[in-house]
Amino acid sequence: MLQGQLEQVINMESTKEQSLERSEDEQPEIENPDEQVRLEHERYLRTLAEFENYRKRIRRERETASRQGTRDIILSLLEVVDEFDRAFEHVSDRSSPVFEGIVAIHRKLLALLEAQGVTPFTSVGQTFNPDLHEAVASVQSGDEYKPGQIVDELRRGYHWGDELLRPSQVRVAV
Repeated sequence: MLQGQLEQVINMESTKEQSLERSEDEQPEIENPDEQVRLEHERYLRTLAEFENYRKRIRRERETASRQGTRDIILSLLEVVDEFDRAFEHVSDRSSPVFEGIVAIHRKLLALLEAQGVTPFTSVGQTFNPDLHEAVASVQSGDEYKPGQIVDELRRGYHWGDELLRPSQVRVAV
């Protein structure tokens, strides 16, 4: 008896699967061919628009990743430029051929950065702007500087085109 019930359940399941397969394969009858063409055309246009949006999104993501990679490399090169600047402060014999060679390398590095649109900006004497400057210290203002004015630049800031690449680190008069 149990065997018979099991066979009935299996037969019912296979009948359900067959009817589902038939209903998926069957197309609804076309009552109005013009309406069907219009619906298919709308579906085509929607798919085309989705694909175009996908292509634009992929292009934007690729450009963003490329720009971020370039930005990371440029920031690393700026650290090297900073090291050159610090080394120049401690050189005693500025007339040696070795020093002149190092200065030439420094100039080439700066020219390479400038060719990529990277430009330094001056801060000393300017009014402190938190969008461009990072205050790392404050000093008493004398007669030379007004409060809020930048007295000294500890690390140069750079723009990359219209974008701030790195803020300058400064000391501000109080």
